[in-house]
Amino acid sequence: MSKRPIVRFGDPVLVSPTTPVTRFDRHTRALVDDLLDTVDEPGHAGVAAPQIGVGLRVFSYRVDGAVGYVINPEIAELSEEVQDDEEGCLSVPGLWFPTRRAMHATVRGVDLRNEPVTVSGSGLMARALQHETDHLDGTVYLDRLEAETRRRALREVRRSDWFLSADAPASPSPLPAPGTARLPGAFGGTG
Repeated sequence: MSKRPIVRFGDPVLVSPTTPVTRFDRHTRALVDDLLDTVDEPGHAGVAAPQIGVGLRVFSYRVDGAVGYVINPEIAELSEEVQDDEEGCLSVPGLWFPTRRAMHATVRGVDLRNEPVTVSGSGLMARALQHETDHLDGTVYLDRLEAETRRRALREVRRSDWFLSADAPASPSPLPAPGTARLPGAFGGTG
């Protein structure tokens, strides 16, 4: 069990859909423990496995005193009512942008015993459930921004001192060499 370094935007693991967990063994237990340790920091509402360099379909959450994890989560329900609050991401440090999300969300998955789990919430919990499930689908919240906000966000990412910096802490899967990376979706895609 340990807190793991967070992979930063620009790393291919963040834009790759994850693989469902099929083995419920000590390795899966260790991954869940690492995710729970990593989310147990002030300001962390959720951590998805790709954010610690692991391409498996698992995330942890810590919102308003509720702490847990879900293996192989899928969005089961989203409300028609929406929220447009500022959203940030541990993999995109220091940048926050208004992001439209459903006000209420439910995910279904399993626990370490491969038993069904359902997690529902409103407000911040709903935002966290959607945000972390997006990570497992290879989507970063920047991809959900409206077009003009997304362009501004990507400019700010490129100007940030952490993006493709030689001084940035190494992530479990290395960043592309400076000058060779292409921002995911930067030249098209949805806002």
